Amino acid sequence: MRAITQDRFGGPEVLRSTSVPRPAPLPTEVLVRVVSAGVNPVDWKTRAGGGMAGVLGEPPFVLGWDVSGVVEEVGFGVHTLAAGDEVYGMPWFPRQAGAYAEYVTAPARQFARKPASLDHDRAAAVPLAALTAWQSLVDLAGLTAGQRVLVHAASGGVGHFAVAIAAHLGAHVIGTASAAKHDWVRELGAAEVIDYRAQRFEEVAGEVDVVLDLVGDEIDDTSTRSLAVLKPGGLLVAVPSGVAPGLRAAADERGVRVADYLVEPDGAALRTLGDLLDAGTLRVEVDEVLPLERAAEAHRRGERGEVRGKQVLRVES
Repeated sequence: MRAITQDRFGGPEVLRSTSVPRPAPLPTEVLVRVVSAGVNPVDWKTRAGGGMAGVLGEPPFVLGWDVSGVVEEVGFGVHTLAAGDEVYGMPWFPRQAGAYAEYVTAPARQFARKPASLDHDRAAAVPLAALTAWQSLVDLAGLTAGQRVLVHAASGGVGHFAVAIAAHLGAHVIGTASAAKHDWVRELGAAEVIDYRAQRFEEVAGEVDVVLDLVGDEIDDTSTRSLAVLKPGGLLVAVPSGVAPGLRAAADERGVRVADYLVEPDGAALRTLGDLLDAGTLRVEVDEVLPLERAAEAHRRGERGEVRGKQVLRVES
């Protein structure tokens, strides 16, 4: 089967189109013919030797975790899906899923039926980003109606889902984004939007119950600065790089909480998210769809921060 592989860590140029063996499903697994694959920041971070490189080990490997496609074959013991079902999912994360390829195999319950209202390109943009937003806000933070939440990078892949999910839950949503994206972030459900280039968010956000930090201290000490806006007992969810000892100590001094977060496969949550997408409560923003062979170009654009929402690779020609 066709796949995009890499033989070494490095820039986008290490990605190359090649042929690899097609996998076969084990018991409780399904073989999915990939129509479209989503592109996420963890993809290019891993390509360069960061991200999930410590889990995947040394190259060669096939990147990608977001999948939308069609069940080709089911293994022994699979009762939830059948051949011909259109599905989407984020299989195996953080282990290798190999979404930048024509076929993937994974446990059936790591997939859900594709939302009927979405084509495969848009469905492939959903799993990792939407699950990150859902699990961090609902399962970890326990966000409830009336609470105030600050979402950093509100116009990004995870951020645009987080804004809509938090608004759906009845929270007062404050997002940070560049000025050109403010109207769109408000359309997603934000009550307030802060231009992080023109204002220090800690000076204008007021007190909040939850900060969903999708930026991290690597950029302008965003995590540390976010502690200043939390109410006593409030929670900072640190997504990109986790909680460093210094950040935890600073949070303890302020009487607020910090938590690491890493997304995990969740077919049940994908079914819930699918219902919200079909109802129009959530919407997915696809910035660009490129053929699989142009994966390197997608990585370059993503690394330059040029993307609104998500990029997708069309695998099936």
